[in-house]
Amino acid sequence: QIQLQESGGGSVRTGGSLKLTCRLSGATINAKCMAWFRQAPGKRREGVATIDRDALLNYAESVEGRFSISRNDGLNTIHLSMERLKFEDTAMYYCAADPTISDADCLHRVDGSRFRYWGQGTPVNVSA
Repeated sequence: QIQLQESGGGSVRTGGSLKLTCRLSGATINAKCMAWFRQAPGKRREGVATIDRDALLNYAESVEGRFSISRNDGLNTIHLSMERLKFEDTAMYYCAADPTISDADCLHRVDGSRFRYWGQGTPVNVSA
């Protein structure tokens, strides 16, 4: 059974940093398109970053240059390093995985509805 578990969320001041971790169990992480999404209260879910099987990366424009997605194959985890956090980064952050999404689609703002597996989310709260 494939499961995803996020951790690392919390409260931080604007300009601060956080590192989120997503641990995948029941499957091999480098065989899937992996992604981070976020959803703020009252807003639509937004794709933040993706990493494909070859560890190629894609980012939403809103986080480009501030966030970094990475993968640790040995630990079966992906991470989202977030720097220079802004108030508008406040949201619940979710990890998602799917083995059927092609690498090409994985790197082109693939819609969240295409991901079969999701974690429970970890909250990020950025305040002044």
